[in-house]
Amino acid sequence: MHHHHPAQLRRSVLYVPASNEKALVKSATLACDAVIYDLEDAVGPEEKLDARERLRDFLNGGDRPRCEVVVRINALSSIWGTEDFLAARAVKPDAILLPKVNGPRDILDADAALDETDAPRSLKLWAMIETPRAVLNLGPIAELGRDPAARLACLVAGTNDLAKETGVELTEDRRYLAPFLFQLVMAARAGGISVLDGVSNDFRDLDAFGKGCREARSMGFDGKTLIHPAQIAPANAVFAPSSEAIAEAEAIVAAFADPENAGRGVISLNGRMVERLHLEMAQTLLERASAIRLKESGETAR
Repeated sequence: MHHHHPAQLRRSVLYVPASNEKALVKSATLACDAVIYDLEDAVGPEEKLDARERLRDFLNGGDRPRCEVVVRINALSSIWGTEDFLAARAVKPDAILLPKVNGPRDILDADAALDETDAPRSLKLWAMIETPRAVLNLGPIAELGRDPAARLACLVAGTNDLAKETGVELTEDRRYLAPFLFQLVMAARAGGISVLDGVSNDFRDLDAFGKGCREARSMGFDGKTLIHPAQIAPANAVFAPSSEAIAEAEAIVAAFADPENAGRGVISLNGRMVERLHLEMAQTLLERASAIRLKESGETAR
């Protein structure tokens, strides 16, 4: 059962380099559920200052996107961290994404820094899980999701970095990476927070991308991080409930609402045993479906 607000859609989350003026402008027009404006890996050392200024101008201008806005900063311990943090804080994002998180301390430090700047409680923290230490510390990291004071709202898989740091081979089916990814999903569920799959590097092959999205959905991920706008529509489609799933959920809700099933913990529906936990799952799915309908009607309206 998702304990985070199930209607918070994060099916498609696009990385946009803060140094790329054209990409910034375009990001305001895209149908992704969230944008991560990147000050970290996508921005070279000599571009850092410029990227901060560009991002500030863009997000403080009139063209800010209507989706969830996240800024990925450099690690607070790095030479760029403090300036990035202050720049991110100043543009009032919905969340700040912390790179190379190794344990709960990294999140608590960032939270304390936000408190010092009197940041609103609505400003959340997202955590990149991209180091072996982060994977080993997933339990304590995810526990912070249960502590409203810690601001942690989402875990993001850094699959390329995990492969690089561990020596695990990145095969097309990701079989050697899968055990880490399952742990990531399990931790997010334990903490009641969202969890996003890593990027798909070959953005030209959308068939392979669709397959990767379906696998990520089957593994329990809420959505996928993207590196190209062409990946948005396929991710939105895969991570949305299918019409069959919606119909089934509606049938479950209707069956439990039937007066003759009042108070029953288990009922039979079309020859299948259905429990109250299935009712909760059905309600979560229908909330997601209605959040998607609402978002799409808002997009056609603009």
